[in-house]
Amino acid sequence: MFKRVKEATYLTAEKAWSYRAILRYFFIQHERMREFLFPEEIYEYLIQYDEFKDYPIEALHIDLDTLVKWGNLIARQELGKSRTVEEFKKKRFRYQSTPYTIEFERMLIQLEGMGEVFGGSLEKSQFERLYQSLAKIERIIKGNLMEKNEECAQLWDDTLSYFRQITQNTSDYIAYLNSEEVEEQMQTEAFLVYKDQFTTYLRDFIIALQGTSLQIQDILLAITKSELRAFLQKVIQHKDQVFRFEQEQEETDPYKEQEEKWASIKDWFLGNEHGESQYEMLQQRTTESIRRITRVVQRLGERHQYFRSRKKDYLHLAKWFSSLEDLEEAHQLSSVAFGVLHTRHFHIDHIPTENIYTDVWDEEPMEHETKPITRNYREKTRPGAVTSNTKKKEELKKQYLEQKQQEKKLIEQYIEGNEIHIENLPLVESHVRKLLLSWIGKAMVRKDRTIKTELGVKVRVVIRDGRVLLRAKDGVLKMPNVTFQFIDLEGSAS
Repeated sequence: MFKRVKEATYLTAEKAWSYRAILRYFFIQHERMREFLFPEEIYEYLIQYDEFKDYPIEALHIDLDTLVKWGNLIARQELGKSRTVEEFKKKRFRYQSTPYTIEFERMLIQLEGMGEVFGGSLEKSQFERLYQSLAKIERIIKGNLMEKNEECAQLWDDTLSYFRQITQNTSDYIAYLNSEEVEEQMQTEAFLVYKDQFTTYLRDFIIALQGTSLQIQDILLAITKSELRAFLQKVIQHKDQVFRFEQEQEETDPYKEQEEKWASIKDWFLGNEHGESQYEMLQQRTTESIRRITRVVQRLGERHQYFRSRKKDYLHLAKWFSSLEDLEEAHQLSSVAFGVLHTRHFHIDHIPTENIYTDVWDEEPMEHETKPITRNYREKTRPGAVTSNTKKKEELKKQYLEQKQQEKKLIEQYIEGNEIHIENLPLVESHVRKLLLSWIGKAMVRKDRTIKTELGVKVRVVIRDGRVLLRAKDGVLKMPNVTFQFIDLEGSAS
């Protein structure tokens, strides 16, 4: 990775115009499965362009030799029969492009088609395809299905390909939304035409993302490292069957690279110790983009209303008043056009809703208290008796303590050797389920997974491999295999 890439020299050399044209022709023929080209054929292609009108074939031979020296082409001597005396006197070569050159040209074509703006998209179907692929891997692993090595390798490649498409497309599209060009487009009046389509596109993506992401997270948590290694063994065995003349270097651990790719997928959806997941970040940025669009549309609407001329409206209204013969009808028209003239309007800073399309009669009424503008004004207060709530407080306190004591007795029924195993629990009450889940939520934000509960007992939450069912009176919950370890239970109870 630290060596100089001499194959890229042709892109910035002084004669890059001729080098790039030659190698672009090699790439086109490579895509057509023609690997070896003769100089005469290349020359016929180049002289079609005006830039190569004064380009002699001797200059082409010099350029080809230069590209061979840089590692862009491989020259092979043609040992067949010579057709002319000149061909017999001098060596005749045919040329083949190298893998570096082909990849450079393929990348350049993609960049030329992309232009100077970010590409990417928010395809909701990509998450569904990734979920289907991961679900099939889980079925193979959990069901011990005897799939062929080739099918497992193809399934693994499809999973990585779908994940790569998601990361590339989403990151590029978010960068496109935050680019200066999009920011400028949003400030124009023409953006109002596309704002509904733009908002619908982002909203549909969020809905699809939320629908499949939780299922993907469950699969990633359910598959253990040992189960994954058994699946990867079939994948690596198939890759080892691919015939190569080159001797590959022996790796210390052939599973390391594949396991790191799996870890990247888990980190993208679940996060790690260094921060939140990219999935959550993507959801936040998409939601923020919708909010930004709403604010831009509101500003454009206010600006459009501010600069709008009301001259024609006033002329039409004046002609309407002039055509009325009855004064009572004019009063009625005035009340509709201008409202009640003697009414006082109060402005309140409170905004009941952020929806700019909400009508006035759909909003809740706002309250305004008017106070006299005098220096010596003071609000009237009435002396009141101080009521004692001691008895009520004692009753509430007693009820609370009795409730906590009952909860403690219920929890103690499920303790086995200072531990509660979710997989061993019978049918539990609904409030016991809520209490256990609240302990898990509080423990997950602590590094040592240890909390002090409402019962005055320290509890350590240990998450083990696999998924179990927690059966409660209000339903069945599929959750991770959790064990609650009670620390110093006897001392706390005493």
